[in-house]
Amino acid sequence: MDTRLKSVSEVTLNIGVGFTINYIANAIILPAFGLPFNFIIFLEIGFWYTLISVARQYLFRRLFEHFGPKENLYTLSFRFYSWIKKSL
Repeated sequence: MDTRLKSVSEVTLNIGVGFTINYIANAIILPAFGLPFNFIIFLEIGFWYTLISVARQYLFRRLFEHFGPKENLYTLSFRFYSWIKKSL
């Protein structure tokens, strides 16, 4: 069972590595689409995508932790589908 602190630690490490990859990718890809290299803009873009990614990863980690170790994408998708169908 994961604690919330372990979840946050894992997400933070993952995002730190992801942010670095994102920044390098922005520096290579965005100029190819006509955006000149701009350190501040690339940091801002990276910041917003990082913030979204942290929230998403933490939410999914806690969701899987809440439902237990035997849950997977298929079983959670089926639960969600059943919940939607029942709500309509």
